[in-house]
Amino acid sequence: MKVRDGIHSGWKKILNYHSIVKQVPFFLFLTLLAVIYIHNGHYADNMIRAINKTGKEVKELKYEYKTVKSEVMFRSQESELAKAVEPLGLKELVVSPVILSDSVKKN
Repeated sequence: MKVRDGIHSGWKKILNYHSIVKQVPFFLFLTLLAVIYIHNGHYADNMIRAINKTGKEVKELKYEYKTVKSEVMFRSQESELAKAVEPLGLKELVVSPVILSDSVKKN
């Protein structure tokens, strides 16, 4: 029975009040680490969600940019400009412009 008493006395030493009180700072430290670990996981999840949301917004803005750019390129063609200004009474020139020159040349 001596061995069993040795085992029981070892557990009694570990589980007595003074040894538990001595371990409280260590348990608090482990608790703090667990809280930090959980917080870090939540923070990482939120960051991933924010990054994905921003990526989707960038994609949508890229598509919108390409659409607007193609529309501007189409409307800036000469034939489209002529159609757009026709209701204003403006017409396309059919003759080449006249170049004015100064009759008196300066030396």
